[in-house]
Amino acid sequence: MYEISVALDFAAAHKLNNYYGQCSNLHGHTWRVEVSVASPQLNESSMVMDFRDLKSALLAILNRYDHGYLNEISPFDVINPTAENIAREIYGEIKGVCTGCKLSKVKVWESAGSCASYWEE
Repeated sequence: MYEISVALDFAAAHKLNNYYGQCSNLHGHTWRVEVSVASPQLNESSMVMDFRDLKSALLAILNRYDHGYLNEISPFDVINPTAENIAREIYGEIKGVCTGCKLSKVKVWESAGSCASYWEE
C-alpha cells in the first residue's frame, strides 16, 4: 500500500459551544490540516496522486476558512467548530478529488501537540 500526504495551514478564530472552560471564549489558532490518500498501486505516472492536485483541492477548502471566524462560516454556524468536526467536514469535501485512490485520513492540528483525525472505513 502506498500513501501520500499534504499539509497546509490556515489562521482562524472560533469559540466552542457547550464547553465550560477557556475555549468557550473567542480565540484563534493557526490550524494545520494534513490530508492523506492511499492506493495499493501507482498510476501511470508512478504516483498515488499528484501532490499538486491534492494540495490545490485542500487549499480551495481552506481559503474559505482562512482569517475567518469559524462560528459564522457554514457548517460551523450550526455545528460546533471543534478540530474533530473540522476534520470530518474537510474529509467530506475533499474525498471527491480522489480518483484511483482512497482518502485515508484528515488530521487537523490546533496546536503543535494536539490534533484530531477523521477517516471512514
